[in-house]
Amino acid sequence: MQDSRGYQVFRVANVVVLLGVVAVTLYPFLMIIARSFSSDTAIRSGQVNLLPVGFNLTTYELVMSDAMFWTNYKNTVIYTVVATAIAIVLTTCYAYVISKHHLRGRTVLIGIAVFTMFFNGGLIPNYVLITSLGLKNTLWAIVLPNAISVFNLLVMKSFFENLPRDLEEAAQIDGLGTYRILWKIVIPLSKAVLATMVLFYAVSFWNSWFAAFLYMDRSELFPVTVYLRNLIAGSSSAQSTGAAVADVAQVSANIQSVTMVLTVLPILCVYPFVQRYFVSGVMLGSVKG
Repeated sequence: MQDSRGYQVFRVANVVVLLGVVAVTLYPFLMIIARSFSSDTAIRSGQVNLLPVGFNLTTYELVMSDAMFWTNYKNTVIYTVVATAIAIVLTTCYAYVISKHHLRGRTVLIGIAVFTMFFNGGLIPNYVLITSLGLKNTLWAIVLPNAISVFNLLVMKSFFENLPRDLEEAAQIDGLGTYRILWKIVIPLSKAVLATMVLFYAVSFWNSWFAAFLYMDRSELFPVTVYLRNLIAGSSSAQSTGAAVADVAQVSANIQSVTMVLTVLPILCVYPFVQRYFVSGVMLGSVKG
């Protein structure tokens, strides 16, 4: 069948619009990368656009030569992996439970989760709670308070509600219990939404800095986001990373661009591997409310 003229016009217009969206999205990121490799003179004079001007690696060298940078980077990887694993387990179990309409108290469990989206104890009560539980300066201060995202929980709940009930009923007839049904039947059918939730949680924990900034006071426990935040804020000067006086101007000119690139790069490397699950996971989880 030959496409109608109207549909051909739509396809062309669609391509043009999407290319425009891509250009608008990529331009700021490409400019940040170019600034991170440019000289301080070119940055201050506004000469940098999409390509580096006066190619310079001084800031990268100074930041990456600091042992504390790599210590904090390792902390970020550990925090992200552990926090994401715990969050996925808890969110999956909670979502699977509240997806069962025959469960007594289901409405109450959903209400408890939704309530936390709109109300919380506040900053000071949370700080007092974390401190009184002895979680300060530990991994758990970052992991436990954010272990379940209600938005992710509701998406997974909707996804589980869309799964065929016949499969679970057949598994029950074959003698499988609730946990084995979840592990043997539900989880293998939920790869799309699980990959999507892993991406959501991993990005959230990777970019998180305020919890560590609030609950940790030892620099060797900081994630890399706090380290880079301190660089930008001036808490750690260029001299603390071994910079010479002549390099201070270069570091101050493009430190923000360098830190943005170093923070975003790992997530950009991971995203292509889960991107094919991303759209299907979100769409399948949003068919029903």
